[in-house]
Amino acid sequence: MATTALLTTVTAWPTAIYTVLLGVVLVYWVLAVLGMVDFESSGIDIDIDTHADAAPEDLGTLAGYVVAFGLSGVPFSIVVSLLVLVGWLLTALASVLLLPWVPTELLRWAAGAALLLVAGALSIVITAQLVRPLRGLFVTHAATSNASLVGQVCRVLTGVVDERQGRAEVAQRGASINIRVWAPSPNTLQRGDRALVTDYDPATLRYRVDAMPPESE
Repeated sequence: MATTALLTTVTAWPTAIYTVLLGVVLVYWVLAVLGMVDFESSGIDIDIDTHADAAPEDLGTLAGYVVAFGLSGVPFSIVVSLLVLVGWLLTALASVLLLPWVPTELLRWAAGAALLLVAGALSIVITAQLVRPLRGLFVTHAATSNASLVGQVCRVLTGVVDERQGRAEVAQRGASINIRVWAPSPNTLQRGDRALVTDYDPATLRYRVDAMPPESE
């Protein structure tokens, strides 16, 4: 009896709209579990994090609304899934608790339409709260690239730096990076000197360094 009542509720207006959407979401996540889609790089994902400080008018319309409503910071597929799930729960509960009190069928259709709008608005507010603690799970840490060290100052670790040998240390936040370096001879570089990284050779995986100008020491 309870099962029949539940099926009647989720397949009746207005919950049926969210039921269809929930079915699509469930199929999507089944495909994600099977490895057929990547939930972090699906075709509907948008690059929000890199523009989070921009004004909404400078973003795409969808991106602007996502940022404005506080739905950024997690894959967009998760946001959509939560919106649909919350909307489905709200409309189902309202259909059981509120719509039976509406006297006529025509008024129930009108009340159902209003319920869809209210559930959609509330689902955005609730989803924004659910997304907030999830953001830390999807922080992207960009690794330092080899080319990004060019132009930085390093400290020589070896007694000699020439065309054949040399090592230096580049100070980075958290930990220093030990790199292979070379410099054209003759030069004055020795252990403990500060030098400027001026080039990177991907073929030999070495950096060229030059002595710092006297005024920069």
